[in-house]
Amino acid sequence: MASQAQFPRSDLLVDRYRDVRALSLGLAAPLSDADATIQPSPEASPAKWHLAHTSWFFETFVLRDHVPGHVPYDERWAYLFNSYYEGEGERHDRASRGLLSRPSLDEIRAWREHVDEAVSRALPGLSPAALDILQIGLHHEQQHQELMLTDMLAAFAANPLRPAVWPRAPSAPAAAPSALGGVQRPAGLYEIGAPPGGFAFDCERPRHPVLLTAHELADRPVSNGEWLRFIEEGGYANAALWLAEGWDWVRANGIVAPLYWEQGDGAWLRFGLDGLHPVELADPVCHVSYYEADAFARWAGARLPTEAEWEAAAGGADPASGNQLDSPGAVRPRPGPPARGLRQLYGDVWEWCQSAYLPYPGFTPEAGTVGEYNGKFMVSQMVLRGGSCATPRGHLRPSYRNFFYPWQRWQFCGLRLARDC
Repeated sequence: MASQAQFPRSDLLVDRYRDVRALSLGLAAPLSDADATIQPSPEASPAKWHLAHTSWFFETFVLRDHVPGHVPYDERWAYLFNSYYEGEGERHDRASRGLLSRPSLDEIRAWREHVDEAVSRALPGLSPAALDILQIGLHHEQQHQELMLTDMLAAFAANPLRPAVWPRAPSAPAAAPSALGGVQRPAGLYEIGAPPGGFAFDCERPRHPVLLTAHELADRPVSNGEWLRFIEEGGYANAALWLAEGWDWVRANGIVAPLYWEQGDGAWLRFGLDGLHPVELADPVCHVSYYEADAFARWAGARLPTEAEWEAAAGGADPASGNQLDSPGAVRPRPGPPARGLRQLYGDVWEWCQSAYLPYPGFTPEAGTVGEYNGKFMVSQMVLRGGSCATPRGHLRPSYRNFFYPWQRWQFCGLRLARDC
């Protein structure tokens, strides 16, 4: 974690805190209380729960633990809005979060305001340990901003009316992308992981050397047009392309296309936060599982990159570049501008890697209950890199590791191909 000397001045931290918290409220602004209460699946959460859980994090780990005399806004709510922290005791069942009609959305907003005022008053005098937790909390809330968007999309997609959260402004479809190219990467010894100093989650450390063989990375993510060819050539019906678990998943769930794709009037349509629209061939394909990404790569005569290959290649790119949450227009993946070399490493879609989410050599979890944040999930999940169109700008780093189970695809997940040289 960062030392106090590496934090900005307290007045700047207050501004950053307010900006992050305000963005969460802004994302939820179009929602009614009913919209914000829906839980579309057990793996997703209501928007109201995201707004409450992030407030619980600050009230618990900053105010309760580091501000003497703090009194909880409502001590009953800790049971409702604890996510998975065993060290904080019993909690409401995750799959039943959509049953919490009370507290209301307005009550959650009032709680957020109360917590924000208390944090702002306390922040100038917080200890280095408390500032560490505050930094974690801000990045934690940015993660929940993306989760809230993906869960809102899942909830609206379940509505037969196909309502848009934010209507899309009329625009001409983008031109078809150029042919998928490749950038060769030399063999050698590279370093990956977050360097000492500055903020990073514990799972990104320690920085360590990795030996890579010569390989090639695709110059951009796979597009919808390329995925359509996979569909048309029977990719979802060819068992030879699939991992055994993936093939069982395809057959058990009747998977024939990416999530949120549907056929209408002889053409494929895609539902997004901007409503239902024809699939645009140039856009990066999105909402595909690891199983699908791996099968597509095999169909294309390629493979998925390792996370070490991805990070070694992305180290020279600007993590604040690309189509991320504050880009103009609707939140959706878009084709990148023409350029030479590797493009769209950040933003648009999280890119599946063939690496399992495991600890780095010498990994040490954060001390205390917040140490449950990453380490205990290091089993049965796969790594994704690079962020998406729903990731808040400023949240990403070359070392940033996202992770999901291989069948999950409600996040903005896509892929980039790799080949051995």
